[in-house]
Amino acid sequence: MSDLTKIAVDAMGGDGSPKKIIDGIIHNHKLNGMNFFIIFGNQKDIEPHINNKINKNFYKIIHTENIVKSTDSPLEAAKRGKNTSMWLAIESVKNKEADIVISAGNTGALLVIAKLNLKMIENIDKPALSALWPNKKGLSVVLDLGANIECSSKNLVDFSIMGASLYKSLYPDETPNTALLNIGSEELKGNEIIKETFQLLNEKKLNNFNFSGYIEGNQIMDGIVNVIVSDGFTGNVALKTAEGTANFITNELKKVFKGSLLGKVSSMLNYSNLKRFKKRLDPRLYNGAIFIGLDSPVVKSHGGTDYIGFSNSLDVCSKIVKGNLINKIRENI
Repeated sequence: MSDLTKIAVDAMGGDGSPKKIIDGIIHNHKLNGMNFFIIFGNQKDIEPHINNKINKNFYKIIHTENIVKSTDSPLEAAKRGKNTSMWLAIESVKNKEADIVISAGNTGALLVIAKLNLKMIENIDKPALSALWPNKKGLSVVLDLGANIECSSKNLVDFSIMGASLYKSLYPDETPNTALLNIGSEELKGNEIIKETFQLLNEKKLNNFNFSGYIEGNQIMDGIVNVIVSDGFTGNVALKTAEGTANFITNELKKVFKGSLLGKVSSMLNYSNLKRFKKRLDPRLYNGAIFIGLDSPVVKSHGGTDYIGFSNSLDVCSKIVKGNLINKIRENI
């Protein structure tokens, strides 16, 4: 069993937990079978949902009745104590009992508790929140998505290295193209920090990615760039804008195809194309933000996703561990 990826799971975070979390684990196990789940939470609430659907060689439950609430501030979550399911899950990674930790719970609390328990990778000043975004050719890694509102040029260079390392962990045979998110593609555009970062990345000639200069917001989905780097303020605005746009498009299409007889007929005739389109925009496929820069990887599943989305984020966990993300960052930083 030593070749199994050991994933620490906070089973009590997010909407519909722990049922959604356990259903996600069961679904992931059916598809993968190479993960061992260390499940943290209330045993009497968890066990009925497992109900012998997974062989006990592939999981264990660490009982605790204490949880971090969705309404807790990061400080309140930290004060709630070291016996919450979130804290214990992160601590298991710190103690090398698990390879990676995942939670669908309170994002701010997860980041603070992770920082309190885990050390930074040497020579990295700030961790970053990254995620996978769809593009025309596949997926891009985008960071930072809100962990750091203000960043120095060194931080943005570090994020470039970390984002490229994450991409290489997920896609080992590819060398990513990395770019800085900016208000224009010309060298003179942007503030002083981003222009300084541009110069540093041009001079460094790092081995784990090709530096492609600047990218504008309307080019993110083109697929020419695989790793997109920004400060947390800009990245979070871009993320929320993309999510809102995707929701707007899908909702408007539903209205068009359900609003009239002609729309209903059109939807029937275009059923297969609409199904492909819907799947492409399905947020469950891209679930799982990754908090990188710490000496162990921490994954945040969206609190509102369903068991399919959570299962997909467990896949991301497995790929990160097998792709040796932390060592890749250390080698390149």
